Amino acid sequence: MIEALKQRVNDDAGLVRRGKFLTTTFLLEVGPTPWLIQIFEGKIVSVTRGPFVMPSSAFALRAPEEEWQKFWSRRPPPGSNDLLAMVRRRVLKTEGNLQIFMAHLRYFKEALAKLRAGVSA
Repeated sequence: MIEALKQRVNDDAGLVRRGKFLTTTFLLEVGPTPWLIQIFEGKIVSVTRGPFVMPSSAFALRAPEEEWQKFWSRRPPPGSNDLLAMVRRRVLKTEGNLQIFMAHLRYFKEALAKLRAGVSA
């Protein structure tokens, strides 16, 4: 499912334009499975599934698989509908250079929401 992120984000011209000044690599951990997501000027260049020996990323977003499933459901329940709500509930752990994450928060919220059930590009 996460492999679809590249196409769904890159097909959304508005979202790519919003990320025009974003170039980074971040780690998305869904339960025990890590994913490295590389972004260049708002476009997702690659989505690579781990495991990794020593992944290089600016920051990491880590949550149990069941929490991501709630976030990616068609109608997420309160507290699971937003990345910061998940942080506040302490089910989403953020690590690393959070300045990049916070500076482009809307981009990351919208990009990861592209994986919700029933959401297309």
